[in-house]
Amino acid sequence: MALLLIALVALLAACGTAPPLPRDRYYALEPDGSAPTAGQLVAAILQVNDLAARGFLGGRQILYRTQEQPLVVERYETYLWEVPAPRALAAILVETIRDVGLFRHVVIPADRAKPDLLLGGEVERFEHRPTERPPLVLAKLNLSLVRTNDRRSLWTRQYSGQEPVSADTPDAMAEAFNRLARRLALEVTRDLVALGTKLESTARP
Repeated sequence: MALLLIALVALLAACGTAPPLPRDRYYALEPDGSAPTAGQLVAAILQVNDLAARGFLGGRQILYRTQEQPLVVERYETYLWEVPAPRALAAILVETIRDVGLFRHVVIPADRAKPDLLLGGEVERFEHRPTERPPLVLAKLNLSLVRTNDRRSLWTRQYSGQEPVSADTPDAMAEAFNRLARRLALEVTRDLVALGTKLESTARP
């Protein structure tokens, strides 16, 4: 009996010194900064649709790959997006295009407006590469611009890029993701500005 009591006390002591469980850490995808003004106004309403996602990209867990297993997509257990990346990227596109001031209105599906143009697509890749030298994050978006009255595609383009991670910490990883998201959103808006008044003439036949 004495040995059993000693063993029980030892077990309870071991349980009392067990390390705490790791806490989930949520990161926002909300890059700072505003886009340059376009200097012209297209008399059309643009709707930015929610972006589709491949594989695990539709969830909140941040994805990564390693050099040792480049075909294996893995998910961090405790590093999560506050909002799933496809939804957050769509919101960044909306905010950036609005800042440019190119369109009469920039709306989302929940606004229940009658848009002239639709911008949508898919997030093909949005992941951390921690074993690269230097470590980096990378992204790839496939976007298309469609005229609503006849569903004619005006252009289909792919946007991709990568951004180095400044330190071996999850915070530095999230900051790199934010820089990359802003850079890609600016590329999309520059392409829309380059089309300029052509967008207005193609919005309606």
